[in-house]
Amino acid sequence: MSRRVALSFDFEECDLPRESGVDFPIEEGMKVSVEGANALLDLLERQEVRGTFFCTLNFAERAPDVMRRLIDGGHEIAAHGVDHFHQVPQDPFRCKEGLERLYGISVSGYRQPRMFPVDDAALAKAGYRYNSSLNPAFIPGRYMHLSEPRTIFVKDGLTQIPASVTPWIRFPLFWLALHLLPEWLYRVLVRRTLAHDGYFVTYFHPWEFSSLSTRAAELKVPRLVRINLGQQMLGRLDRLVAALKRDDVTFVTLNELI
Repeated sequence: MSRRVALSFDFEECDLPRESGVDFPIEEGMKVSVEGANALLDLLERQEVRGTFFCTLNFAERAPDVMRRLIDGGHEIAAHGVDHFHQVPQDPFRCKEGLERLYGISVSGYRQPRMFPVDDAALAKAGYRYNSSLNPAFIPGRYMHLSEPRTIFVKDGLTQIPASVTPWIRFPLFWLALHLLPEWLYRVLVRRTLAHDGYFVTYFHPWEFSSLSTRAAELKVPRLVRINLGQQMLGRLDRLVAALKRDDVTFVTLNELI
Protein backbone atom coordinates (compact mmCIF):
# COMPACT_ATOMS: atom_id res chain seq x y z
CA MET A 1 0.00 0.00 0.00
CA SER A 2 1.30 3.45 -0.90
CA ARG A 3 2.07 6.00 1.76
CA ARG A 4 -0.80 8.42 2.22
CA VAL A 5 -0.89 12.09 3.20
CA ALA A 6 -4.08 13.72 4.48
CA LEU A 7 -3.94 17.51 4.59
CA SER A 8 -6.71 19.02 6.66
CA PHE A 9 -7.75 22.61 7.27
CA ASP A 10 -9.95 24.26 9.89
CA PHE A 11 -12.04 26.79 7.97
CA GLU A 12 -13.34 29.07 10.69
CA GLU A 13 -13.90 32.75 11.31
CA CYS A 14 -10.54 34.07 12.51
CA ASP A 15 -10.86 34.65 16.25
CA LEU A 16 -7.17 34.60 17.17
CA PRO A 17 -7.18 38.24 18.41
CA ARG A 18 -10.13 37.47 20.67
CA GLU A 19 -8.02 34.89 22.52
CA SER A 20 -5.82 37.84 23.55
CA GLY A 21 -8.78 39.98 24.63
CA VAL A 22 -8.97 42.10 21.47
CA ASP A 23 -12.43 43.13 20.26
CA PHE A 24 -12.41 41.53 16.81
CA PRO A 25 -15.88 41.32 15.19
CA ILE A 26 -16.84 38.21 13.26
CA GLU A 27 -17.08 40.31 10.08
CA GLU A 28 -13.39 41.17 10.40
CA GLY A 29 -12.54 37.58 11.22
CA MET A 30 -14.34 36.40 8.10
CA LYS A 31 -12.46 38.84 5.86
CA VAL A 32 -9.16 37.47 7.12
CA SER A 33 -10.25 33.84 6.75
CA VAL A 34 -11.78 34.23 3.29
CA GLU A 35 -8.63 35.94 2.02
CA GLY A 36 -6.47 33.11 3.34
CA ALA A 37 -8.89 30.43 2.19
CA ASN A 38 -8.79 31.60 -1.42
CA ALA A 39 -5.00 31.84 -1.42
CA LEU A 40 -4.79 28.33 0.00
CA LEU A 41 -7.25 26.91 -2.53
CA ASP A 42 -5.29 28.52 -5.36
CA LEU A 43 -2.22 26.65 -4.09
CA LEU A 44 -4.01 23.29 -3.85
CA GLU A 45 -5.57 23.69 -7.29
CA ARG A 46 -2.18 24.44 -8.79
CA GLN A 47 -0.69 21.39 -7.08
CA GLU A 48 -3.75 19.24 -7.95
CA VAL A 49 -4.14 18.10 -4.35
CA ARG A 50 -7.36 17.53 -2.42
CA GLY A 51 -7.85 17.83 1.33
CA THR A 52 -10.39 17.76 4.16
CA PHE A 53 -11.89 21.04 5.33
CA PHE A 54 -13.46 21.27 8.77
CA CYS A 55 -15.88 24.19 8.49
CA THR A 56 -17.73 26.04 11.21
CA LEU A 57 -21.35 26.80 10.43
CA ASN A 58 -20.49 30.49 10.81
CA PHE A 59 -17.92 30.17 8.03
CA ALA A 60 -20.18 28.07 5.79
CA GLU A 61 -23.05 30.54 6.04
CA ARG A 62 -20.88 33.61 5.41
CA ALA A 63 -18.55 32.31 2.69
CA PRO A 64 -20.70 30.52 0.08
CA ASP A 65 -18.22 31.22 -2.75
CA VAL A 66 -15.40 29.50 -0.83
CA MET A 67 -17.68 26.58 0.02
CA ARG A 68 -18.56 26.19 -3.65
CA ARG A 69 -14.86 26.12 -4.52
CA LEU A 70 -14.39 23.30 -2.02
CA ILE A 71 -17.23 21.28 -3.48
CA ASP A 72 -16.24 21.91 -7.10
CA GLY A 73 -12.62 21.00 -6.25
CA GLY A 74 -13.58 17.58 -4.94
CA HIS A 75 -12.48 18.30 -1.39
CA GLU A 76 -14.08 16.71 1.65
CA ILE A 77 -16.17 19.03 3.81
CA ALA A 78 -16.37 18.10 7.49
CA ALA A 79 -17.81 19.81 10.57
CA HIS A 80 -16.02 22.16 12.98
CA GLY A 81 -18.81 23.33 15.25
CA VAL A 82 -20.95 26.43 14.94
CA ASP A 83 -19.07 29.35 16.51
CA HIS A 84 -15.31 28.82 16.87
CA PHE A 85 -14.99 31.00 19.96
CA HIS A 86 -18.01 29.70 21.89
CA GLN A 87 -18.88 26.01 21.86
CA VAL A 88 -22.01 24.37 23.27
CA PRO A 89 -22.96 20.65 23.41
CA GLN A 90 -25.46 20.99 20.55
CA ASP A 91 -22.81 22.20 18.07
CA PRO A 92 -21.99 18.83 16.43
CA PHE A 93 -25.67 18.30 15.63
CA ARG A 94 -26.30 21.85 14.43
CA CYS A 95 -23.15 22.02 12.30
CA LYS A 96 -23.72 18.71 10.52
CA GLU A 97 -27.37 19.53 9.83
CA GLY A 98 -26.52 23.02 8.62
CA LEU A 99 -23.70 21.98 6.27
CA GLU A 100 -25.77 19.20 4.74
CA ARG A 101 -28.84 21.42 4.32
CA LEU A 102 -26.94 24.38 2.87
CA TYR A 103 -24.80 22.47 0.39
CA GLY A 104 -26.52 19.14 -0.25
CA ILE A 105 -23.54 17.11 0.97
CA SER A 106 -22.96 14.23 3.37
CA VAL A 107 -20.75 15.11 6.35
CA SER A 108 -18.81 12.21 7.91
CA GLY A 109 -16.18 13.88 10.12
CA TYR A 110 -15.98 16.24 13.05
CA ARG A 111 -13.20 18.24 14.68
CA GLN A 112 -13.76 20.24 17.84
CA PRO A 113 -12.48 23.85 17.73
CA ARG A 114 -8.89 24.09 19.02
CA MET A 115 -8.75 20.27 19.09
CA PHE A 116 -10.42 20.34 22.51
CA PRO A 117 -12.22 17.25 23.92
CA VAL A 118 -15.67 16.43 22.61
CA ASP A 119 -18.31 13.84 23.56
CA ASP A 120 -17.80 10.84 21.25
CA ALA A 121 -21.22 9.44 22.14
CA ALA A 122 -22.80 12.68 20.93
CA LEU A 123 -20.83 12.51 17.67
CA ALA A 124 -21.92 8.92 17.07
CA LYS A 125 -25.53 9.85 17.82
CA ALA A 126 -25.29 12.73 15.33
CA GLY A 127 -24.21 10.25 12.63
CA TYR A 128 -20.53 11.03 12.28
CA ARG A 129 -18.13 8.36 11.01
CA TYR A 130 -14.95 9.77 12.55
CA ASN A 131 -13.58 12.28 15.05
CA SER A 132 -10.33 14.15 14.37
CA SER A 133 -10.07 16.18 17.58
CA LEU A 134 -6.94 14.69 19.11
CA ASN A 135 -3.38 16.01 19.05
CA PRO A 136 -1.57 13.17 20.90
CA ALA A 137 1.30 15.33 22.13
CA PHE A 138 2.33 17.40 25.14
CA ILE A 139 2.00 21.12 24.39
CA PRO A 140 2.09 23.19 27.60
CA GLY A 141 -1.09 25.10 28.20
CA ARG A 142 -2.94 23.35 25.39
CA TYR A 143 -2.64 19.55 25.16
CA MET A 144 -1.59 16.77 27.52
CA HIS A 145 -2.35 13.60 25.60
CA LEU A 146 0.76 11.46 25.95
CA SER A 147 -1.27 8.49 27.19
CA GLU A 148 -3.62 8.54 24.19
CA PRO A 149 -3.00 6.41 21.08
CA ARG A 150 -0.94 8.29 18.50
CA THR A 151 -2.36 6.55 15.41
CA ILE A 152 -5.87 5.79 14.14
CA PHE A 153 -8.02 3.83 16.59
CA VAL A 154 -11.67 3.10 17.34
CA LYS A 155 -13.41 4.26 20.51
CA ASP A 156 -17.06 3.59 21.30
CA GLY A 157 -17.73 2.67 17.67
CA LEU A 158 -16.26 5.93 16.34
CA THR A 159 -13.01 6.06 14.37
CA GLN A 160 -10.50 8.48 15.90
CA ILE A 161 -7.96 10.16 13.60
CA PRO A 162 -5.27 11.94 15.65
CA ALA A 163 -3.01 14.54 14.12
CA SER A 164 0.36 12.98 13.35
CA VAL A 165 3.23 13.22 15.82
CA THR A 166 6.66 11.64 15.49
CA PRO A 167 6.80 7.95 16.52
CA TRP A 168 9.04 8.09 19.58
CA ILE A 169 9.12 11.46 21.28
CA ARG A 170 5.71 12.49 19.94
CA PHE A 171 6.91 15.78 18.50
CA PRO A 172 3.80 17.50 17.05
CA LEU A 173 3.82 18.06 13.29
CA PHE A 174 0.80 20.36 13.14
CA TRP A 175 0.58 23.85 11.65
CA LEU A 176 2.83 25.62 14.14
CA ALA A 177 5.69 23.19 13.53
CA LEU A 178 5.81 24.18 9.86
CA HIS A 179 5.91 27.84 10.91
CA LEU A 180 8.79 27.41 13.34
CA LEU A 181 11.06 24.58 12.20
CA PRO A 182 13.58 24.80 9.37
CA GLU A 183 11.77 23.41 6.34
CA TRP A 184 14.32 20.64 5.79
CA LEU A 185 13.87 19.42 9.38
CA TYR A 186 10.08 19.43 9.16
CA ARG A 187 10.27 17.34 5.99
CA VAL A 188 12.67 14.87 7.62
CA LEU A 189 10.26 14.38 10.54
CA VAL A 190 7.30 13.98 8.17
CA ARG A 191 9.17 11.37 6.11
CA ARG A 192 10.15 9.41 9.22
CA THR A 193 6.54 9.46 10.42
CA LEU A 194 5.33 8.32 7.00
CA ALA A 195 7.85 5.47 6.98
CA HIS A 196 6.76 4.35 10.44
CA ASP A 197 2.97 4.80 10.20
CA GLY A 198 2.30 4.56 6.48
CA TYR A 199 0.32 7.80 6.57
CA PHE A 200 0.58 11.42 7.73
CA VAL A 201 -2.17 13.77 8.98
CA THR A 202 -1.70 17.47 9.64
CA TYR A 203 -3.84 20.60 9.82
CA PHE A 204 -3.75 24.34 9.12
CA HIS A 205 -6.04 27.42 9.28
CA PRO A 206 -6.92 29.92 6.54
CA TRP A 207 -5.71 32.95 8.52
CA GLU A 208 -2.16 31.53 8.38
CA PHE A 209 -2.14 32.29 4.64
CA SER A 210 -3.64 35.79 4.85
CA SER A 211 -2.22 39.28 5.33
CA LEU A 212 -2.92 39.06 9.07
CA SER A 213 0.82 39.50 9.63
CA THR A 214 0.55 43.19 8.68
CA ARG A 215 -1.69 43.77 11.74
CA ALA A 216 -0.35 41.04 14.02
CA ALA A 217 1.18 43.32 16.67
CA GLU A 218 -1.88 45.59 16.79
CA LEU A 219 -4.17 42.55 17.18
CA LYS A 220 -1.93 40.98 19.86
CA VAL A 221 -1.31 37.83 17.86
CA PRO A 222 1.17 35.74 19.90
CA ARG A 223 4.77 36.23 18.79
CA LEU A 224 5.34 32.55 17.98
CA VAL A 225 2.28 32.52 15.72
CA ARG A 226 3.46 35.61 13.81
CA ILE A 227 6.49 33.78 12.41
CA ASN A 228 6.14 32.99 8.70
CA LEU A 229 2.53 34.14 8.36
CA GLY A 230 1.00 35.00 5.00
CA GLN A 231 3.02 34.64 1.81
CA GLN A 232 5.89 33.01 3.67
CA MET A 233 3.58 30.28 4.94
CA LEU A 234 2.08 29.81 1.49
CA GLY A 235 5.59 29.22 0.17
CA ARG A 236 6.38 26.75 2.94
CA LEU A 237 3.25 24.71 2.33
CA ASP A 238 3.74 24.85 -1.43
CA ARG A 239 7.28 23.50 -1.13
CA LEU A 240 6.17 20.82 1.34
CA VAL A 241 3.47 19.56 -1.02
CA ALA A 242 5.90 19.58 -3.95
CA ALA A 243 8.47 17.62 -1.93
CA LEU A 244 5.89 15.02 -0.88
CA LYS A 245 4.73 14.65 -4.47
CA ARG A 246 8.33 13.92 -5.48
CA ASP A 247 8.31 11.20 -2.79
CA ASP A 248 5.38 9.62 -4.66
CA VAL A 249 2.87 9.74 -1.81
CA THR A 250 -0.87 9.59 -2.36
CA PHE A 251 -2.87 12.58 -1.13
CA VAL A 252 -6.21 11.54 0.36
CA THR A 253 -9.08 12.99 2.36
CA LEU A 254 -9.59 11.80 5.94
CA ASN A 255 -12.71 9.91 4.87
CA GLU A 256 -10.62 8.09 2.27
CA LEU A 257 -7.84 7.45 4.77
CA ILE A 258 -10.12 5.27 6.91
